[in-house]
Amino acid sequence: SSKTFWTTTGMFPQELIIGFPKCVKISKVGIQCYLVRTLRIERSTSKDPVGFEQCVEKDLQHTEGQLQMEEFPLPEFQATYLRFIIKSAFDHFVSVHRVMAEGT
Repeated sequence: SSKTFWTTTGMFPQELIIGFPKCVKISKVGIQCYLVRTLRIERSTSKDPVGFEQCVEKDLQHTEGQLQMEEFPLPEFQATYLRFIIKSAFDHFVSVHRVMAEGT
């Protein structure tokens, strides 16, 4: 629902882990968030959410009063878990409104 979101506690880094029912192939990841400055996306192919490796890290543009909408086209890779690490922000609190992963 676009009316729900996940918010940070005010200290950084913060992380959000998303798990898939099985290992999937991912070609693109997208996120809608607010006031995120630096974001890192990592993946794991383990049965449990351990052994993450970095996929991408990016400094996002500040969009005052609007959601940030970022897409990360990636070389197709496999993942059972995706970890989104918010390393820094433009304010004390940020929010994540939507996470998207495309693939098979």
